[in-house]
Amino acid sequence: MSERAPAETRIDCHVKVLDDRVVERAIDAGLDAIVYAPHFTRVPEIRREAATYSTDRLHVIPGREVFTGSWHERKHVLAVGLEEPVPDFIPLETAMDEFERQDAAVLAPHPEFATVGLTEADLRQYRDIVDAVEIFNPKHFPSNNRRARELSETLDIAPFTSSYAHLPGSVGVAHTAFDAAIDSEADLVDALENDVSRRVVYRNGGRRWKTTAAELAHLCYENTWEKVDRLFLSGTEPTHPHHIAYDGRFDDVSVY
Repeated sequence: MSERAPAETRIDCHVKVLDDRVVERAIDAGLDAIVYAPHFTRVPEIRREAATYSTDRLHVIPGREVFTGSWHERKHVLAVGLEEPVPDFIPLETAMDEFERQDAAVLAPHPEFATVGLTEADLRQYRDIVDAVEIFNPKHFPSNNRRARELSETLDIAPFTSSYAHLPGSVGVAHTAFDAAIDSEADLVDALENDVSRRVVYRNGGRRWKTTAAELAHLCYENTWEKVDRLFLSGTEPTHPHHIAYDGRFDDVSVY
């Protein structure tokens, strides 16, 4: 583990799972905080879960990864600092307008990865809204990470990294070390929106490649059986635009 700089805060900026094992693993990895942003879960529930698992040793910060566009053409955007719900399956433009209205920090996870990351054209269009681009993701192959770093540098958008953990064992394999004391969700939003200096830290040895293999296998599961269940067997998703929780606000822009 690298030596900690003064006032440095180590954050795994995107985690999909949360339980006691995740908290223990994060603490063991020397993290100060994780951003918990599970799929298809509304902000109030994410906040409740985050508060339940936050301790004096580890802050769990709520986040929301919104699936914009249709299922077949979806693009993921991660927001931190949302107070009001934003559903999935709405146009990217609508989601970005909502994030800006709520003054949330906006991050671009896994850019240009498969069909679910923001493209260079998207990043250029929303350059004034996107606060950080993920330049290392353990699900990526080296060429994907090189391209992501290139986008961050070319477009002059600050970098970040995360474990993007869909499995507890992945937590802590990568983190962003901010040169500031970050003790709350508001502190993180401020650090992201004001481009606080940071280091992108990740492991590149055996554990990293084991994580990559496990997470890619989970991705295959997500896009086969779990996708069938979500599309045809389950009821209306809690984050679907037509769900009663949104009171019809997004009915006219729903794309799925």
